[in-house]
Amino acid sequence: MTTLHKNLIDGEWVGSDGSQNVNPSDVSDIVGLYARATAADTLQAIAAAKAAFPAWSRSGILERHAILRKAADEILARKAELGELLSREEGKTLAEGIGEATRAGQIFDFFAGEVLRLSGELVPSVRPGVGVEITREPVGVVGIITPWNFPIAIPAWKIAPALAYGNTVVVKPADLVPGSTWAIVDILVRAGLPKGVLNLVMGRGSVVGQTLLDSKDVNAISFTGSVATGKRVAAASIEHNRKFQLEMGGKNPVVVLDDADLDIAVSTIAQSAFFSTGQRCTASSRIIVTEGIHDKFVEALAQKTKSLKVGHALDKATEIGPVVDAGQLKQDTDYIAIGKAEGAKLVAGGELLKKDTEGFYLQPTLFTEATNDMRISREEIFGPVASVIRVRDYDEALSVANDTEFGLSAGIITQSLKHATHFKRNAEAGMVMVNLPTAGVDFHVPFGGRKGSSYGPREQGRYAAEFFTVVKTAYTAA
Repeated sequence: MTTLHKNLIDGEWVGSDGSQNVNPSDVSDIVGLYARATAADTLQAIAAAKAAFPAWSRSGILERHAILRKAADEILARKAELGELLSREEGKTLAEGIGEATRAGQIFDFFAGEVLRLSGELVPSVRPGVGVEITREPVGVVGIITPWNFPIAIPAWKIAPALAYGNTVVVKPADLVPGSTWAIVDILVRAGLPKGVLNLVMGRGSVVGQTLLDSKDVNAISFTGSVATGKRVAAASIEHNRKFQLEMGGKNPVVVLDDADLDIAVSTIAQSAFFSTGQRCTASSRIIVTEGIHDKFVEALAQKTKSLKVGHALDKATEIGPVVDAGQLKQDTDYIAIGKAEGAKLVAGGELLKKDTEGFYLQPTLFTEATNDMRISREEIFGPVASVIRVRDYDEALSVANDTEFGLSAGIITQSLKHATHFKRNAEAGMVMVNLPTAGVDFHVPFGGRKGSSYGPREQGRYAAEFFTVVKTAYTAA
């Protein structure tokens, strides 16, 4: 009999009703059975977090440091096991799964260090004999809602800073991929986290997520997911006057100039557009190419795209794993049909694939002769589908790159210091890459975008303090 992985509420593992976590590489492989929380369960979790906040927010820095460091050490020691779990439930290749688990461990290690680096300011007042202290304090109960595409890294980069800065947490992972978050929560509990400080409520967004949004006792919400849901998070948070942080969609451009190294351009863009099955908010889905290099670049990228090996996530030969589920696969194929109908030219991929195991396999897809007003160039597909847009020169490339409602990541492939420097300053994105994939970021520096991609303070690194703390100014007369 499959073990039921339960929710964690006020230090107790609870739940009786569960749903199957299915492997997208092999739908006959049940990764596990995971409990579904009710609205009442979620309210209990919020109440537990609220009750635990006074003690945890005033806990010693060595206690918090030790717990986060112990969690980091276990994650890193078990990275192969956790990476395999991630790949089974989400469909990333095993190498990508292990890499993401490693990153989660590094994130917890970083924020364990941040606990010992907490600081404030002591400044003189304009009034003689008065001192001024500026400090940061935890926000309170933080609701965390995470997506399915990074099942361990995104929960890590939200939970770790929330706990490091003294907040209590109620976390709801994506319904498709509860396993990785459950594993992190289990590790933190065994690392010594007091009861009620971290609560796990798995289940549907319409039930668990909505209850978090409706509760006046949730002081802040950190959300990563779709634009539509992000807008609901914002509206509900404004009603309750709570802090909220949104990471949403992307339609990330990468510019290839005539002077680009062709090999670098092809390998960089293939990795950024198609690896992780294109299911990254930072993936390059708009490839903007100047006329001089366009034809030979398209030919080379099409050949590369056709050569990518699609297969079971745990097969070491696999370069591209399956799409996460049937619903996402249908969205991808619908957009491929839309691209054809709009007049874009399909030069590689687009086929559903049959493998030894039944799964959601799609050959990476490349369109050329796209224009920036096509739906495939404006709407986030969130799959291994990319479009090439031909432009005259750098100025037109920059204009097309910025002509989007999103602004998460942007890239340029060039050997020109002039154009690289200008692009870094003028690309309307939160992150800019030069001769690098748009989808590769470090864990110790800010992550986030502009325009319709993000709202609120940046995630990761020391900038996480901007969201997970509030500033207090105290005056003292000598």
